[in-house]
Amino acid sequence: MEKELKEEHGEIPYEQTSVRELLTLMKDTTELITDLAYAAAAFENRELAEEVRHLESEMDKMMYQIRLKCMLGARSMEHAEQMTGILQVASATEKISDAAEDMVKLLDMDLDLRAILPHILSEADEKIHTIMIYPNSEMVGKSIGQLLLESNTGIRVIAVRRKNRWIFGPDADTRLLENDLMIVRGVESGYREVRAVAHGEMAWSEVIG
Repeated sequence: MEKELKEEHGEIPYEQTSVRELLTLMKDTTELITDLAYAAAAFENRELAEEVRHLESEMDKMMYQIRLKCMLGARSMEHAEQMTGILQVASATEKISDAAEDMVKLLDMDLDLRAILPHILSEADEKIHTIMIYPNSEMVGKSIGQLLLESNTGIRVIAVRRKNRWIFGPDADTRLLENDLMIVRGVESGYREVRAVAHGEMAWSEVIG
């Protein structure tokens, strides 16, 4: 793995980041890469697929950093046992990212995913949708954090397409603008509410009560 990483990225410098910070970042990246992989496959979107590949590459580099830190930190048998547990957790997240990359490889095959995915995704409690924000929507100009979108509706914004660029994994400070196209994940009832507000058909106050 080290040889492959160096061939792809060149010499990887040692980073002064704690193992806890790296594990947290790997967890957050795993959540995002899984959502993006489902969205890429569901909408047969190669831009999303490319971001999945980029994030998978970043996960490989984070895994490399954790391995280095564990080797440097194992000063006794007790420490070595602790590091083994950390490596198992990190390896599990890396396997998820590898599986996400495998999902988007379907886009390179001669398959009609539209005939397959509806049957698979229809069984999930949470589904992937796209929502356009209309100019007359109360969401325009508000941040995701201001709306408390996920808390109020169970809908999580995975990505936002703004004109010709993408915002992947938008955070609480990301402001929503008119004509933004959101890719969201969540329950059907929450999706219907957010879509109605985004289209200017419902006031936000009706959603939050």
